[in-house]
Amino acid sequence: MKHQQIKALVQVADCGSIRAAARSMHISQSALTRAMRELEEDVGAELLNRSYRGVSFTPAGKALLSRARLILSTLERAREEVRQISGGAGATVTLGITPVLGVTALPDVYKQFAQVMPEAELVLKEGLLTEIIPDLIEGELDFGIGITSQEQLPTELSYTPLCALESRIFGRAGHPLAKARDWSDLQDARWILNLTGGSPGDLLLRWLYAQGLPRPSRIVRCYSPMLMLEMMRRTDLIGFGPGRLIDDPLAGVGVETFAVQPQPPAGSVGIVRMRGMPLTPAAQMMVTLIQRAITSGYGDELANAPPELDEG
Repeated sequence: MKHQQIKALVQVADCGSIRAAARSMHISQSALTRAMRELEEDVGAELLNRSYRGVSFTPAGKALLSRARLILSTLERAREEVRQISGGAGATVTLGITPVLGVTALPDVYKQFAQVMPEAELVLKEGLLTEIIPDLIEGELDFGIGITSQEQLPTELSYTPLCALESRIFGRAGHPLAKARDWSDLQDARWILNLTGGSPGDLLLRWLYAQGLPRPSRIVRCYSPMLMLEMMRRTDLIGFGPGRLIDDPLAGVGVETFAVQPQPPAGSVGIVRMRGMPLTPAAQMMVTLIQRAITSGYGDELANAPPELDEG
């Protein structure tokens, strides 16, 4: 399996056809076709379905494509690490991060990182765990910070807990059900949740089931944290998310914590990365700064219990 063959496979996927892939690689179409045939012979399976409509990937091709992206990304990181060790410029750190870190530790971490590595490029991808996992597996991220546990992750990913994360039920300020104490009062309300496996919404429903409490019956599925917040601010949709996000004077404008009891237990936020893959010096520096920020006080801020609610 040669580097050029792996690169050709990824280019076919990204460009959508062999002709376009050959053009992007500045080689002839016949040369790219030959590289793909040799790759199929090497792995002992057909990778592409070829027809007059173009090409599509077989199940084997899709599986290899995911690994091929990771291989190319790993090679690029290796080059970057050598450049960094040799004193060369061009350090880049790409991380996926849960939104709650943006209103707590991340601004201070960024300032420190910019002082320590002023020439490094930082790429931030906001997202939930459902976006972080595939990007990690395909090598698009150095690491991610998400709300999860090791049990909820694929075996190729490792998880290092940073701190507990207290989450709450919330909706728009003045919501007619905000003072309701019983879960049955919320059962027929409309909710907005991310229900992907391992997501906070999925964990909430699992917890309600385990507790024998009524679960929401009408749910809008949403995979954007910002869109969830906006929909809750402007409608009667009810959601579930980090308490620190709700308490923030900017992010939490127009929403309030619901009084329903019991509230779900705290979850965990931590660092997710590819198992066995070393970080570049710049990425390791970012991890160190994040860990220091959490242990210096932000961890307590994220884990704080909700304030006492006025029963009036």
